[in-house]
Amino acid sequence: MTGQSSAAIPALVFDEEHVSVLVGTSAIAGPFMVGGASIVIGQAGTVIIVEASDTPARSGVWSAEEVRLVGSAPAPVTERLMGAPRDTDENSLPIHIAVRLGEEVLDLGTAKVTQAGASDGVLTHCEMRLEEPLSRQLLDRIRPSPSPVDLPGLEWIGNVNGDRAAALERFVTGWYPTAGAAEPPATCTPSRLPAGLRQLYRLAKQRPGALGTQNSILPEPDLHTDHLGEMVVFGVENQGGFFWSLLWTLDGPEADPTVWFREFDEEPIAEQEPLSGFLIQFSLFEASMSADYLALPRRLTAAQVAQLTEELHLVPLRPFWPWAPTHFYVAPGLVVRVSSEDGEEFDVWAGAGHRSALAPLYNLPVDWIRFDG
Repeated sequence: MTGQSSAAIPALVFDEEHVSVLVGTSAIAGPFMVGGASIVIGQAGTVIIVEASDTPARSGVWSAEEVRLVGSAPAPVTERLMGAPRDTDENSLPIHIAVRLGEEVLDLGTAKVTQAGASDGVLTHCEMRLEEPLSRQLLDRIRPSPSPVDLPGLEWIGNVNGDRAAALERFVTGWYPTAGAAEPPATCTPSRLPAGLRQLYRLAKQRPGALGTQNSILPEPDLHTDHLGEMVVFGVENQGGFFWSLLWTLDGPEADPTVWFREFDEEPIAEQEPLSGFLIQFSLFEASMSADYLALPRRLTAAQVAQLTEELHLVPLRPFWPWAPTHFYVAPGLVVRVSSEDGEEFDVWAGAGHRSALAPLYNLPVDWIRFDG
């Protein structure tokens, strides 16, 4: 969809008779409740009725194209949504989505399961894609905006090319909530680590997300030398395809060492920023990847990137990641990373800590693969 111009679908009003027709004259079971959603299963199909809300921890309409179930599902729901073999008739049964608005129940059309997660054989999370996206007008009715929140500020940018330790701390503490009481001090001797890593480990005691979600900074006890014994590996790609390391030395740690990017059997490549800048870039990359709300366009041209980032703030650091040089743009509560291998086509990924932070991107003429605003 370009911008938010999505196809409008009629919102027909449900009643019990209509539900009976959709699931079959004799329902197999239900209604079942999953995270606030009511589910009826029949021989002819499934009806899922969600509440009008925008609470991530409950079932509901997530975007113009996506509906989510959140919560433990009874066995019949689990079997219907994720247990049917692909080549059976049951797998092709329609899933009808509706939303409750006061006394009304509005028909949103049919959907297909795109992703499902289970624990001990019990469905706990299910994402469904509507076959016809919702109009913005209807979306605003059935997914009311949450109360305004204070988004993380951008004061840290002023420290990026001055006091980088302060910049890193302000960004991490502003983006990640605390996760509980501080852990005991690490057993690794602090003096053997550069100051930047010591700081990140300290921040991660209460904010574990600071060590990464897609890729990760290794916990202190897991630091190790590479296969040649020349480098100390401190960061790894999630599938082990590459790693980041520092030159191993018996002397004291260098104040702000060069970070080396390396595939296992290739020559190492120096990141353009030393450790102090690299850790800010790593934190921005991982914050965007782990964000609850995403905006993902198809590949863009340089002109489209310029338009998308016009109202954002460029983080003043040299490009991150040798494979596809990456720049970061930010707004309160929003991180946008822009990468390109050839300087002609660009991959863009925007992550936000709150739905409202995606507002600067809302009216752009962009073909979105996913837009959670």
